[in-house]
Parts: sequence; structure tokens; C-alpha cells
Amino acid sequence: MTRSDFLKAPFAPATELPDFDPSGPQRFYNRELSWLGFNWRVLEEAENCRVPLLERLRFLSISANNLDEFYTVRVAGLRELANAGNITPAADGLTPAEQLVLIHEDAGRLMQAQQRVLTGLLAEMEDTGISVLNRAALNDADRDYLADVFLQQVFPVLSPLAIDPAHPFPFIPNTGYSLALQLEREKDKRSLQALLPIPQQIERFMPLPGTDAQQRFLPLEELLLEEIESLFPGYRLKSHFEFRVLRDSDLEVEEEAEDLVREFEVALKRRRRGEVVRMTHSASASGALLNTVKHELGVVDTEVVELDGMMGMADLSELVTDKRPDLLWQPFTPRVPERVQDHDGDMFAAIRKKDMLLHHPYETFDMVVRFLAQAARDPDVVAIKQTLYRTSKRSPIVEALCEAAEDGKSVTALVELKARFDEAANIRQSRRLERAGAHVVYGFLDLKTHAKISTVVRREGDQLVTYTHYGTGNYHPITARIYTDLSFFTCDAALGRDATKVFNYLSGYAQPAQLENLAISPLTLKPRLIQMIEAEIDHAKAGRPAEIWAKMNSLIDSEVIDALYRASQGGVKISLVIRGICGLRPGIKGLSDNIRVKSVVGRFLEHSRIVCFGNGAGLPSKTARVFISSADWMGRNLNRRVETLVEITNGTVKAQIVSQIMAANLADVAQSWVMAPDGSFARDPLPEGEFTFSCHRFFMENPSLSGRGSAGAKDVPKLTHTADGPGN
Repeated sequence: MTRSDFLKAPFAPATELPDFDPSGPQRFYNRELSWLGFNWRVLEEAENCRVPLLERLRFLSISANNLDEFYTVRVAGLRELANAGNITPAADGLTPAEQLVLIHEDAGRLMQAQQRVLTGLLAEMEDTGISVLNRAALNDADRDYLADVFLQQVFPVLSPLAIDPAHPFPFIPNTGYSLALQLEREKDKRSLQALLPIPQQIERFMPLPGTDAQQRFLPLEELLLEEIESLFPGYRLKSHFEFRVLRDSDLEVEEEAEDLVREFEVALKRRRRGEVVRMTHSASASGALLNTVKHELGVVDTEVVELDGMMGMADLSELVTDKRPDLLWQPFTPRVPERVQDHDGDMFAAIRKKDMLLHHPYETFDMVVRFLAQAARDPDVVAIKQTLYRTSKRSPIVEALCEAAEDGKSVTALVELKARFDEAANIRQSRRLERAGAHVVYGFLDLKTHAKISTVVRREGDQLVTYTHYGTGNYHPITARIYTDLSFFTCDAALGRDATKVFNYLSGYAQPAQLENLAISPLTLKPRLIQMIEAEIDHAKAGRPAEIWAKMNSLIDSEVIDALYRASQGGVKISLVIRGICGLRPGIKGLSDNIRVKSVVGRFLEHSRIVCFGNGAGLPSKTARVFISSADWMGRNLNRRVETLVEITNGTVKAQIVSQIMAANLADVAQSWVMAPDGSFARDPLPEGEFTFSCHRFFMENPSLSGRGSAGAKDVPKLTHTADGPGN
């Protein structure tokens, strides 16, 4: 038995820390360093030999993209505070400037590790017939082929730019990647400095001709250097280096904006021109040209990173194609719930039969789309209300809402314009919905609407019945293929009334006087959580079993963490599955003896939010109180967003969450890292050839209880699965 099997393993002995003040700031772990720790775990999967080779390359690409976004948002904010002289410490006691020093040190190590991992992966790919070449490895046939590709597909998009008094330094956008060139005119040896921005509109890795068993690629920057003389006729390349910039991408919106959509359109343009927060350059950079670029970009030395290797590794995802299925995960087809099939695909009939919880991506997200598409075409449906935080570019959900509105149904869409990096897409969707005749509202200027709610009001006989969907993830069919999330469907009247009250709050600012089942932030969600934690303390004091299981992406809110510390000290056993950021420090004697934390990182991105309270009977038990939520336990979710916490009362759905979903996550060994008191995470060694339980593999092989239809839900599947290995 390994320590990461939280279902069976006992709590490890607590660690006694000398000179530790349990009431001081050191009881918290820094948010930013914790996020970097998560990205280290993502990178570690790129070295996991149990993962297929190209999927490992994908993990490397994800870790690089994550780091870019971290700098453009989180580091940009800290940098702004530090430059303004702000010395207010975070909950863990570190000032913005102190955090930046630690971030840059750890991020520097992470970037070096990414290069090391890439070197290993490229060598393995070479052995399987996939090569990423440099221009020195090209043969004459390659050069002839590439000359034509360059002229036809690349040359028309390029904009070579001289750097001199007559040519001001150009704007380099966020994630902009460029070649800095030192050229010499052949006829008179006159020098010229120039920039060649590498266009983001063209794929980074250019395919070369090869056999069926061989795939060869040349990075675009190598092609540009190969053709430099055709771009600068009469000049010779003396030296060059590559550089890439990241810019502040946080949005600022005026509080008194009269037209919120127009204000966001302006803010998006400002974002594109945000200050540079990091410049990375290749090790070949020469002094004078490098100084020119640094000066023009306005960066200081602490914001400049010299990198010996490949820049912009997020682009490596281009190499993960379906041409080599032997190097990818085995295909997985999400299930259609038996309950829906029993009713010939009629979502309303399936929901009327009994509450239903679908576990994505294992159960297809198409059921959510079907729910709304069926509502759009059903003549008995009179109204649809929907929140939209993130969705796809050609969203079938938006299509259904537009169809319903055009058919004369009352459609209300709450579109959140402040969904980071999706603002422009959401503006487009809102315009489209308005043209179709839907009522489009934008919620609150000072609060993000992150709740995932959809209601359909249907006339059945002489009654109006409300069918409600509560989700833990976004209404996004693309991300729903890889994010694990929960979709709860019900026609319970009280849950329908609660949802309607939330929509009225969002559209008319009228705070719900009383919610029957639901708790929402920023009003009642955090108080409800703390109340439930305190109730477990009371059970422990009374000598009854007291236990909490919770799963989420991030745990940072200091009040909730302190409540969990109190519960631990009161004898409550607390097992947490936190994918990403965790500011709580587990296993410290006298503070968190009874708290343990693990992170699950693997084929699917853990995204669902669940909390289970033993309610005097421990866990699992039929009397447990079970909740699903759209909210992580962070200050932004609990205090500055509209979020939902939904109590599950249906017995089958409760069993599905507690004894299937949570139990499998707690029992997982294959994809689990356990958190230490110092904030670090470590994975137990996985002996080669031995069976190790993977919750992802289990969920792929076992249907959700509440969707089993005529098969019933008499038993919970045993926590096992077929042998796992590369490709599975």
C-alpha cells in the first residue's frame, strides 16, 4: 500500500517543525510558488515512460504554455505592485518583490528542465522516425523543396524591418518571436541591424518530404535563416539571435463604463500593447544588437532570460498529430448514458425519471448540447436561461440558443465578458445572440459570473416544469473532451426555483431573499462551507466519526484554510485532492496533523469541484452531505465571483460522487503526487510492470451510476481496471 492511496493508507505521522508559529504567516504556502509546483508536475508527466511518446511531448508543450500565461498574468501583476513600491505581504508573509525573486529562480530552473526534457524526447522521436532538423542537416533536395515552399507560403507574410533612425523599432506583440539580425552590405561593408518577426499565422514546424515511416520537420526560424539572402539581397549575415517577448495581459476596465462591451473592446486593444514582463533570447546574442533590442523593449536585466535551446515550446503541440497513432493514447469514445438511450435520446424524459449526474469526458458532453438543442426545437418549451463563461468558437450551445430565440422562445443568456483570454470570443457570441433576438446580459461589472447554470421551462399539461443543469465546468464542447467535470440534471422544483432566483440576481441585481438548496458566492457560499466544517468539528467533539473529502483545482482562501486547520486540531480527518495551487500546509504537528493533500495530474485535466462531509457517520456513508460546485476555494471565487454550491440529495447520485468519483480519486496511485509540509509534492515510485490504480483508467471503463438506466445502480463498481501501460 502506498501513501498516495488515501482510501486505504492511514494518515502519515505529523511533522514537528522547530520555531514554527501556527498562528503566523508561515502556516500558509505561497500561491505563486505552489502554481509553479503544479507546472513541475505537468513537466514530470513529459518524462513518464508510462505515457505515450507524443503525449509526453504534449505535456511539455502544455507546461511551456502554462508558464507563458503565468508570466503574462500573475507575474505581470506582482511586477506592477513591486514597481509601485507596494510592500504589502501576501498571506504567507512575502512581499511582491520577494515573491518575484523566488519566482524567477524557480521558473529559471523549470525552463532549463524543459530544455533537458525536450532533448530527451527529440532523441526518442528520432528513434521512431520523427526528426526535427536544423538547417545544417538539410540536403540539396530539401533545399530545393524548401525554396519553393518559402516563396509560395512564407515570403508573402514576412515583414523584414531595418532598425535605424528612419525605421522606428516595431511593436512586438505578446508571445511575439523574432530574429534579430546583424547584416553587412557586400559592396561597401556597411552594417545594418534588422528584425525579422516570425509570423504566428504560419505553423512553426514545416514538414519535409519523407517516407511513410519517416516524418521530418524544420522549424520556421531555421527556414528564414536559410533564405536570409533572398530577404536582404546584397547583404551577408554576420550574426543573429532569436528573442521572444511576453507582455502584461491583464485587463483593466473602467468601473464607470457605460457600454461594457465597447469598454472591453478597447481594453483588449490595450492588452495587446501591455508592457513586456519577460524577454527570452538565445545564447548567441551579441552585445550591441542585444542592447538595442533590450532598450527598445524597455526591459531591465532581471526581466531578461538567456536560453540555450528552443524558444516558444508551446508550439511543439503542432507535432502531436494523428499520423502516428502508435505514439498517442489509445482512442477513447465517451459513453452515451444508458438512461438517455432507454428513453430514445429524450433528455427531458430521462431527467423526469430521476436526477442524473454525468461525469465528463467519460460521459459525452453531447448530452448537455442535446439538452439545449432539444429545448430549442420543442414546441412545449417556453423559456431558456443560460450562463456562458467560456465556450467554443462555433459553439453548438450558442447555435441552440439562437435557434430557440429565432423560434420565438424567451431566451436569456448571461455572457461573462471578463473570462480571461476569451473576452473577444464572448463579445462575438453576445453580438450573435442579440441579433437572434435573445436577451443578453453581462452580470456585474465588479463580479465575474463563473456559475454554470442552464434552465429550460417546459409546459407539461397545465403546469410549467423547470429542468435545470448545474455544472462544474464551462459550456465548452472542446475542453469537455479533456477536462473532468460534472453535469447535474434535475427537474426538482426547488432547484429550479433557486436557479431562476440566481438568474434574476444576475439580470436585475436583486439579491435572492432565500435559496432553498443552493449557496452562492459572494453571498452565502463561503459561510456555508465554514458552517459545514464547524459542524464536523462538533461531531468530533461529541465522539462521532468526523471526516471531510474535497476535490478542487485550487485552495487558497485563508479563512477556509484556517477553518480546516481548526477542524484538524478538533479531530476531523480531512483528505483533499487539489490539482493545482494549494496554500494549506498539511501534516504539521499541532496545526494540520489530520490533513493530507494529493494532486492528480494525468491524461485528463482534473477540473470538477466536490466536497463531502461525513455528517456524524464518517465517509463513505449514506447520511453524508455531498455538494458539487463551480468554485475553487480561493478569494476570487468566494468573494469576487458569482458561483454555485449545490447539495446533492438523490441517493444514487450521492453514491456516484462519494463511492465512485471521490473514492477513485482518493485511491489513485498512478497519477498522484502527495504534498509535504514544506509545500513540495512527490510521487511514489511506480514499480515497472506492477499494477497501479489509475482513476482515469477506471472511469474510462465504468459507467456512472446515475446514468446506468435500466441496468440500475445496485452496486458500485470495484476500484480496478485493465492493465495500464503506454497507449492506454
